[in-house]
Parts: sequence; C-alpha cells; structure tokens
Amino acid sequence: MTVAVARPAEPFFLKMEDGQRFCLYHPPAGRCRGAVLYVHPFAEEMNRTRRMAALGARALAASGHAVLQIDLAGCGDSSGDFGDARWALWKADLAAGARWLRERFDGPLRLWGLRLGALLALDYAREVPHSVDGLLLWQPVLTGSNHLTQFLRLRLAGAMLAEGEPSTSAPGSTQALRNALHDGEVLEIAGYDLHPQLAAALDALAPLDAAAPACPVDWIEAITGSNQGPAPGAARAAAAWQGKGVDLRLHPVACAPFWSTSEITENAAWVEATVLALEARGDGT
Repeated sequence: MTVAVARPAEPFFLKMEDGQRFCLYHPPAGRCRGAVLYVHPFAEEMNRTRRMAALGARALAASGHAVLQIDLAGCGDSSGDFGDARWALWKADLAAGARWLRERFDGPLRLWGLRLGALLALDYAREVPHSVDGLLLWQPVLTGSNHLTQFLRLRLAGAMLAEGEPSTSAPGSTQALRNALHDGEVLEIAGYDLHPQLAAALDALAPLDAAAPACPVDWIEAITGSNQGPAPGAARAAAAWQGKGVDLRLHPVACAPFWSTSEITENAAWVEATVLALEARGDGT
C-alpha cells in the first residue's frame, strides 16, 4: 500500500443554480493517477460514515488520486433542507462535481458510492456511460425500495417508543406510510423530512443486479469473518453482473457495519482494500 502523505483537504462551496454545495477536495500526492467523486449515503448513515469516508478519501489522495467529497442538495452543509432533496437534483450534483474534476484532471474519473450513494452513482453512470470510467462501491444497497422500507420502519419504531403516545396514533405498517407519501404527505422520520417525490424515486429504482453498468467496478463488501463469503444477496448481484460481462472485482473484507453503528467506527483493512483495488487497476480502469 502506498504510504505517500496527502496534502491537507481544501473546503469550498460549489455554486449551483439553486444555491451551493459544500465540497471537500483532497489533492493527490505526487502524480495524479485519476479522479474520484465521493457519493455519500442516505440520511443518518451519512453522519455515521463520515469518519470512514474521511479515512478513505485521505488514503486515496495519498495513493495519487484527486478526491472530491460533495454534500448533496439538502444534506450536510449544502443549501436546502433534506425535505427539498430530489433524486434528479442529486444526480445534477454529481454532474457538477464530475465536471469540476474533469476541468482539472485528465485521468480516469471514478464514482465512489457508499450504501444508497452507490445506487445513485450507478444510476448516474448508466445515464452518462461515456463520462464515468469506473465505479468504486462500498457496501452498496441492493434495492432502493427495501432501503426505503427500512427507513420508514424508523418512523414506526419511533411512534411505538414515544412516551404517552397511544399505539394507534401512527400508521401500523410501512405500506400505510407509503400510502401517505403517495397522497402527497411529507413524512418526518428520525429528524428528516422525506418528500413524496424522493420516496417515489427510491421505490422506482431498478434492483442492483438488474442495473449492470458499462464501466469496470470494484466492490468492497463486508463479511462477518475471514472465512466467510458475501451475503447471499450481494453474491447473487455480483454474479448477475459478471454474467452480463461487467468487469467486476468483488473485495470481501471482515468489517463491522460502520454505516449502522452509533459509535465512530474505523476499519483499516477496509480502507487498505479500497486503495489496493484501485492500485491494481493501474492508471487506467
């Protein structure tokens, strides 16, 4: 693993028509081997993964990659509230971040997506296949609809735990919540306002195994132990992509689910596997 020291990250705001996006740019150490645009996960997972994303960005920069982290519209320190977020708006943010990198670097451009950010990166890459040279996926969500269901369950759990709130005061199923969204209601879930349009976009996303990309993919997937394989769903999706001719390299790493733990989690093996995966690709893909 390369041990060059990356320069300090440079924060700035990227101007957009509807406001600005907070960005953190990590300059490459030495000769630039390519550019990487980071696509963060959904809602609270963004906050839980900040430490690992920072470690990954620094390590990739130290290995010679220009890395841009961008807070999507309505997220982090960017303009707007989460309730203003839309899937199409997020893809426009990726286009702006990719353009910023392309204007400064000639090497390959990869999208690095974590969890739902991996599905967003994949969706964007499929729309502009000639603009993305590779995908780096960290524990990708397999389906947008299942991820939405898990998010809606937080609302149900919160209602059940609320002191003094009758158990009949909240819809009793995720389908009831979907019905409310379909009727145009904005739902507050774990401190985030979910707009019906964003929820509908998540439900409409093609499953990961059906959305094969045209570019090479390096997939970092958590396993429970060194002798274990990926979860069945991830294994099936990877096999489906490979069966369609996708240049996919799956990299299993023993790792706790840092995207869902309340404590700050670090895993050096995960970051090392990420850097080694891109180093194995060389300056191309």
